[in-house]
Amino acid sequence: MSDRRFLAANGRVARSELQGLVEADLFTDGKAYSVAESAWLLESPWGQAVRQLIFGDRFVELERQGSWSFGYSSKDGYVGYVGATCLARAFRPTHRVMVRSTYARADPNAKASLVRDLHLNSEVRVTERLGAWCRIVSRDRLHVPAAHLTEVGSRDGNVVGWARVMLGTPYVWAGNSGYGIDCSGLVQAAFHAAGLECPPDSDLQEAMPGERLSESDTLNAGDLVFWNGHVAIASGNDTLIHANAHHMSVVEERVATALARMASTDTGPATSRLRPTRLKRMRLGPREKQVTRQRG
Repeated sequence: MSDRRFLAANGRVARSELQGLVEADLFTDGKAYSVAESAWLLESPWGQAVRQLIFGDRFVELERQGSWSFGYSSKDGYVGYVGATCLARAFRPTHRVMVRSTYARADPNAKASLVRDLHLNSEVRVTERLGAWCRIVSRDRLHVPAAHLTEVGSRDGNVVGWARVMLGTPYVWAGNSGYGIDCSGLVQAAFHAAGLECPPDSDLQEAMPGERLSESDTLNAGDLVFWNGHVAIASGNDTLIHANAHHMSVVEERVATALARMASTDTGPATSRLRPTRLKRMRLGPREKQVTRQRG
């Protein structure tokens, strides 16, 4: 059975490629939109949040019923429902946000009204440079500090550096923004900011290609450490960075401290260590097997 996280079907409508595999009244390629404001992707209308979408994420709508849009995130294939008012005409991005969080303002000055929150990896289309500001494509007339943007093709491979950008961010289940993020969301955000592929959840991250490490192997910066439903990024000098419910934030701490603390809780001991293969092209998570959802 397909992984429900990525199964783009709800009984009424399904993605075209699923024809013959699932039952639906309509099979469609859907329509692509750009996310116009931070939004929660839900399991069902008014249901539990499974992901967070941020400004500029691409969402493919398969069905719209009332105020809800059913579809999937192009970034990682995650399926769910999002408020239709959060979607806008799709645009081709030229730049991305390179800071933890920023704001798009009504006018190109620091005292202008704050209109939209943007976060690390938010993608925008710049239409005009106005001194220290960039005007971007949006439903509103919005301006972003030029110093907070970089061109979309600018990636440095520095996973740990981008993880450190998120230090202090509150821990929020299913979060993917500078206002709140969870363990697997942090890993994905850091890898994507570095220009590296990374699936959305910790079980899928644990299954990424790479070198499997033993407990006796020295952790290098960028290696991943996994627990039951949790993941952290080794940052060097016997430290790691992770979003966790103990601190309720993203922290950098000693590996030994984290291992000992979690081993004494329901999380239990670390389950594996991985030195990921640094592939450049992002791929969707597996769809042909059922696995337990683990975000951390």
